[in-house]
Amino acid sequence: ILATTEKHKIIPTILSRCQVFDFKRIQTEDITRHLMYVAAQEGVKYEEEALRVIAQKADGGLRDALSIFDQSVIYTSGDISYKKVIENLNVLDYEYYFRLTDYILVSNINAILLLLNEIVDNGFDPQHFIQGFASHLRNLLLGKDESTIQLMEISQQLRNRYLEQSRSCSYSFLIKMYSNYCMVTLNLNR
Repeated sequence: ILATTEKHKIIPTILSRCQVFDFKRIQTEDITRHLMYVAAQEGVKYEEEALRVIAQKADGGLRDALSIFDQSVIYTSGDISYKKVIENLNVLDYEYYFRLTDYILVSNINAILLLLNEIVDNGFDPQHFIQGFASHLRNLLLGKDESTIQLMEISQQLRNRYLEQSRSCSYSFLIKMYSNYCMVTLNLNR
C-alpha cells in the first residue's frame, strides 16, 4: 500500500502497476458537524462559526481538524468562541474583507490604506490577506446567482452577508477585482 498526496511525483512505471484510489477532501460542512458531535460528547461549549473556522483551516483533513480542535479547547479553556479561535489560529476576521470591499466600492482610498495598515500592524502576512480577499471575491461572485450560493462553505448567517454585499457589486467589478488579484499574485511569485 502506497499512500501519497503527491501522486504526480511517482514515476509512471510504478504508478502503472498500482490500483489508484483518489480520495477527495472532506467537506467543511461535514467536518464542522463532526466537531460539533465531538464537542457535545466532551462537554465543550462552542460557537458553530468557531468550529467552521477550524474546519476551514484543516483544509479537508479530519485529523488536522481534530488536532486544531484539541488545541482550541486548551486555549479557550473549553469555551470555543469565534473570536478566540481566529485569535489563536491567527485568522483574519471576515469583517475586514467586507469593510475593504465597501471602501473600494465608494473609492475611499484613505480608509483602504488605513485598513491595510491595521492588518499589517496586527501581524498578518499581506500575501495571506490577498489570498483571503480572493476567496471573499469568489464568494461574492457565487452570491450573484441562486444556483451557485450552495458552493460557499460558510454558515448561513455569513452566506446572507455575502448575498447582501454581492447586490452592491456588479459582475464587471468583481471580475476586474479578481483579475487584479491574479496580476498581483503573479507579480508576488516572481
